Amino acid sequence: MANIRPFCMPKWGIEMTEGTIAEWMVKEGEAFTKGQLLCLIETDKITNEVEAEYDAVLKRLLTPAGDQPHPVGALLAVFADADTPDAEVDAFIAAFKPAETSVAAKGGAAAAPASAAPAAAAPAEAPARAPKKIVTNRAISPEALKLAEAEGVDIEPIEGSGRNGRITYQDVVQALRPDRAASFRGTAALVDDTPEAFASPLARRIAAQHGIALAGIRGTGPRGRISKADVLALVKPTTAAPAVAFGAPFELVANEPQVQPFDKVRKVVARRLTEAKQTIPHFYLRVSASVDALMDLRKTANLVLGTKASINDYIVKAVAMALVRHPDVNVQVHGDAVHSFPHADVAIAVASPKGLVTPIVRQADRMHIAQIAATTRALIDKAQAGKLGYEDMDGGTFSVSNLGMFGIEQFDAIINPPQGAILAVGGVNRVAVETASGDIAFESRIALTMSVDHRAIDGAAGAQFLQTLKGLLEAPEGLFA
Repeated sequence: MANIRPFCMPKWGIEMTEGTIAEWMVKEGEAFTKGQLLCLIETDKITNEVEAEYDAVLKRLLTPAGDQPHPVGALLAVFADADTPDAEVDAFIAAFKPAETSVAAKGGAAAAPASAAPAAAAPAEAPARAPKKIVTNRAISPEALKLAEAEGVDIEPIEGSGRNGRITYQDVVQALRPDRAASFRGTAALVDDTPEAFASPLARRIAAQHGIALAGIRGTGPRGRISKADVLALVKPTTAAPAVAFGAPFELVANEPQVQPFDKVRKVVARRLTEAKQTIPHFYLRVSASVDALMDLRKTANLVLGTKASINDYIVKAVAMALVRHPDVNVQVHGDAVHSFPHADVAIAVASPKGLVTPIVRQADRMHIAQIAATTRALIDKAQAGKLGYEDMDGGTFSVSNLGMFGIEQFDAIINPPQGAILAVGGVNRVAVETASGDIAFESRIALTMSVDHRAIDGAAGAQFLQTLKGLLEAPEGLFA
């Protein structure tokens, strides 16, 4: 039989069960080359780019873009040589059986449904190469080590992007990529057919809409890739419409709604929030804390440490320290079992272009405030750029949602399962208080509301946690202990 390979729904992370083809960059019957972007696959929170790792032809496209979600291992397309008869492709599809896909393919390649993965396997005619054993003291995932040994990659120069600098599968895949700019098709045909331009699909679409040539643009993304921001910087602002004269005749115009169906991420967020609210017995604890001392200490500490830590960074630090002192709140709920943790992995709610995401500050209780500030800034930047990975959002023992910067005084948040609680942080307000001498003075106070899963955390335990948190915020010197 000719060299025919299946292209199946990959598995990124142990919790992934399905994915959706957001966009195909290659048409049926079109040839592609190694390194070319094949398609975009949407998971619960992120969009992954799948790149080809060998030359072939997309002989049969079984799943169109925007179709319903498909389970991991489902056959999406068939790749083969150009001269492969259609009858052999039909026979291959009829005999195809999905295989187990228990290992996460983090490199953007599809998971192996049989003996080879369509975006990760070598062509059948390529000679087998004995893996070269790698001995190192560096932290590296098992799958990344396998790939490095199989491809003969030197891992010492690789900068690990995983937790605590761990080298991930994606890091090794990036190291395998050629330094030259990738050649793209599909939406890339809209602009810059020649010369080659290494740009994201969104950057290409925006460039096509505004008639901007990608050639010559210096990309600021990874490996010099042209990003959305690089193209938007070249878009000419439109001239504002002239103001209507005062007293001009008023006429009613059509007020038709613009219907925008939920995208993949919004559907998942809606489903998870609905399930959380319906299945988790929430109860709420409210307290306010004086933050005058905290704001004064923040100004001084930022000057001394040379950081730009926000009030929210100090709240994350205080929450982490309080969680360690109250381990019965630092929990996850899994079915009929409660999992307690020795360290606090604090998730922060971030509004991103893809919707609400909750990246995690790992072991925040062990971090200095400057480290927390740098970590949260990096996570927020990745969220805004849509580059959060599975490892950025997996797990967490507690969440912090802060809407104070929008002028919200107080609100109630929905628990992010499997976590046991979430803290809603309002804005800082100046309020009048009575002093010990009976006089009236003003101080800055912040409202805190904790939503608690009553299945795992009792009211007294939650109240004691909030007492400790309030004490840390009102005597912030303890945050540097």
